[in-house]
Amino acid sequence: MGRTPEPGAHVTTVEGGQPLPDNPWEKWGWAFAAIWLVFLAFPVIAVVESEAAMPAKVVTLLCIAGFAVANVLGYSSRLGPWWALGSMLVLALATVPVIGIGVISFTPYLAILSALQLPRPWWKWAVGVWAAFPLLSLLDIDGFPTFFFLMLWPVMIGGVMLRLFGEREYVANAALREHAVVIERERVARDVHDVLGHSLTALSVKAELAARLIDIDPARAKQELESIQATARQALAEVRATVGGLRAGNLEAELAAAPRVLADAGITTTVDGSVADTDPRHRALLAWVLREAVTNVVRHSRARSVVIELGPRGIAVTDDGTGCDGAEGNGLRGMRERVTGVGGTLDVGPSSPGTRVEVVLP
Repeated sequence: MGRTPEPGAHVTTVEGGQPLPDNPWEKWGWAFAAIWLVFLAFPVIAVVESEAAMPAKVVTLLCIAGFAVANVLGYSSRLGPWWALGSMLVLALATVPVIGIGVISFTPYLAILSALQLPRPWWKWAVGVWAAFPLLSLLDIDGFPTFFFLMLWPVMIGGVMLRLFGEREYVANAALREHAVVIERERVARDVHDVLGHSLTALSVKAELAARLIDIDPARAKQELESIQATARQALAEVRATVGGLRAGNLEAELAAAPRVLADAGITTTVDGSVADTDPRHRALLAWVLREAVTNVVRHSRARSVVIELGPRGIAVTDDGTGCDGAEGNGLRGMRERVTGVGGTLDVGPSSPGTRVEVVLP
């Protein structure tokens, strides 16, 4: 059945036996149960007014006191709900010789404890059994109120509603937690893709350039190899920071790095505008967009030149390459998710010639 709940947990388990998370009911439920013990005054009065012998009355009052203790302990970790219900049932039946049909007044306590503490599917059957007992009042035995069940059923229904609402709340919270996990996974996947895609592309371009220069310009080739080492170390640090959720895009750094990466691929860069022209709220996002756009230009465009435009509404990257075709890849998909997430729009379309990637932000 899983763990035994702390006092007053209005739901112990849901489908599959999964325990509910901690909540105030688990700490203070025993106090709530103790408050309702005031209604045991009815069987106590019945004992006092009965014509039974004094020893029988004393024993019956002790049984009622034991019933109250078992009921409170049933909402705690000190006594399991099954043991509590069994004890309460035995003690309640022990009062029948003195109070007779008045034993029905114990059924709300049995029903509520069953509804709030028993696991599935037993709580439903138990509540159904306890709910049937008040119907005995229709027999009008010993002058017992004929419609007494009308007073007891709403109390039992209240316990059932608490159980059902608690389960719905648990399911909703579980769905929210799962959704949060999915969102975080997607964030990490996007960030790692952007970091590795850009860094590996830069490494590939630098490695090709070093290979071409190794014979004709060894000094320049050595510089490129040293740059490869620095880029690899930076990429490793960025991946670690990204997985830890610590990395934020730096537009100024990306704007400085983009012309160098493009130059290594033989592409000239023209920058129209500056970081100061952009909205400070969106600079981290624009940094990611610029990084991914530059990576796509180097990997796919076969361009000779690129124009980067910065403004208060966003950014645009235009190349004179072969143009865009085919399905949208992971990079563009991740870029679109980032942009739409802040209420912006991403447009990827043909230029004359080449491709234009434009992001407009609110």
